[in-house]
Amino acid sequence: MKTGKLGIFTIAIGLVIVVLLWLKAVFIPSQEQNEQQLGKAVKNIAVANAVPDFAAIKVVSDKKKAFFDFLRPSIRHQNAIIQDERNFLISIRSQIVSDKKLTEADEFRLQQISEKYQYTLRSLTLANIDTLLVRVDVIPEEMVLIQAANETGWGTSRFAREGLNFFGQWCFRKGCGLVPQSRTEGLSHEVALFKTVEDSVASYMRNLNSNAAYSLLRSIRADLRAQNKTPRAQDLVYGLINYSERQEAYIDELLEMLRHNQRFLVDNNEKTTAA
Repeated sequence: MKTGKLGIFTIAIGLVIVVLLWLKAVFIPSQEQNEQQLGKAVKNIAVANAVPDFAAIKVVSDKKKAFFDFLRPSIRHQNAIIQDERNFLISIRSQIVSDKKLTEADEFRLQQISEKYQYTLRSLTLANIDTLLVRVDVIPEEMVLIQAANETGWGTSRFAREGLNFFGQWCFRKGCGLVPQSRTEGLSHEVALFKTVEDSVASYMRNLNSNAAYSLLRSIRADLRAQNKTPRAQDLVYGLINYSERQEAYIDELLEMLRHNQRFLVDNNEKTTAA
């Protein structure tokens, strides 16, 4: 029996549909499968392999050194970015004082920095730039390291290993992170996931520099700057009063960790200054 052109076309279309259905079944997860995975702590092997197995290091001093050495490069890199932004704002301030007109490139970057630190720059005035400078400032390396150690149990927590979350940061959209096993009934937050250590550190620093909950930290730092003093970890740690529900007890614990681990922080810390 001969098959006409229409019949051949119909058969071809049918074959294409069959192939597409097969591809969908093999390579594309169903909506039900996606919904089942939302909010679950599915272990990311690539991420897990990127984080050293700190729990396997039995000598406590070696574990602490390894943890600090692992995080330190990302902390310094993010602080260098912030310092560059701060230097830029200081140069903009000088231009305003000198009554110089900003270039389009300067205006664009100024807008980007304002948005990053969640500050609405309504007009180009010294007062507004000074207010922005209170937010755009480095975070003491020692404080970042100690807080990360506290939040992750020296890098051994599930959130650090599977989500590269070293600071216990939350997110509030279903499926955005890992669901805490001890989450209080009725709460919906999850612990945020990050693609890189850099992302985790950057998010933490941006949080401290922009969130209203840490305005005290920024105020302490600005006061020290006004006195030509370099903000230190033991000074700014009091500004973390709202970081934990434990509040004063949390601050006391961080201060004790700072004192107890000073030799690990100092011995591995290059001499760096922040202007």
